[in-house]
Amino acid sequence: MTPRRKRLAIVGAVLLSLAAATALVLNAFRSNLVFFFTPTQVATGEAPVQRPFRLGGLVRAGSVARDGVQVRFVVTDTQKEVTVAYTGSLPDLFKEGKGVVAQGSLGADGVFVAREVLAKHDENYMPPEAAEALKRAQGSPQAAPTLVEAKR
Repeated sequence: MTPRRKRLAIVGAVLLSLAAATALVLNAFRSNLVFFFTPTQVATGEAPVQRPFRLGGLVRAGSVARDGVQVRFVVTDTQKEVTVAYTGSLPDLFKEGKGVVAQGSLGADGVFVAREVLAKHDENYMPPEAAEALKRAQGSPQAAPTLVEAKR
């Protein structure tokens, strides 16, 4: 093999290795990427099927049902509602009428099966996406009365 062919082979091997490493990193990033959706977006079919995502909104008053460590509650954005099923202990700040973000996936029956539930940590914080969704929902003529004032 001539020195020129050796250099071309080395450059080709380096480029091939770089392309493989880039593909692996992008695949890992894509599989761990989790998007945020509101109950209205879930109801209109914008949320992914068979992939995890985050569902955010307010816990509807009177919707929390506990059976041991299994909990069912309804998340609303004042327009649409999604039932959430969760097994485990809920955060201390989890309350009816307060903001919540649940991570999981949508079941075939339309129930969101959560793997993790996060409650807002103080009176002034709500994820920007959830606050914006609540403002849009409250601005529409068919929106229900507000449950909580969303602040940034």
